[in-house]
Amino acid sequence: MKVNIIYWSGTGNTQMMSEAVAEGAEGAGAQVSVIPVAAADSSSVDADVVALGCPAMGAESLEDGEFEPWYASIKPRLAGKRVALFGSYDWGDGEWMRNWQADVESAGGVMVADGLTVNNTPDDSGLEACRALGADCAK
Repeated sequence: MKVNIIYWSGTGNTQMMSEAVAEGAEGAGAQVSVIPVAAADSSSVDADVVALGCPAMGAESLEDGEFEPWYASIKPRLAGKRVALFGSYDWGDGEWMRNWQADVESAGGVMVADGLTVNNTPDDSGLEACRALGADCAK
């Protein structure tokens, strides 16, 4: 099972989450690649499962400088693909994650689980939830 984790992180919170997702997937036996979106291209979604991480920005939207343009470019390739979503936020109620999940599903992506959100810096329970999401990706 190959799991590619592609993320954008401005403060390091979503990077911490991506590393914990990777730990969970590796612990469950998956071959894992963790890729900052700046190093990602369209082939980065060539895996059994793609886990995408991006924090809430502005008015609860995806980061629009790097992540959102890359995501828009690969969205057509998500049809039939198993996808996991995660990210941190500092305000709001997680609307960006619900919108993002609906967008993935409308593109034909198959959600591994509901999108995972963590408020600000992930604490131990947040990191454990990330590891559990990674383990789910490896199933």
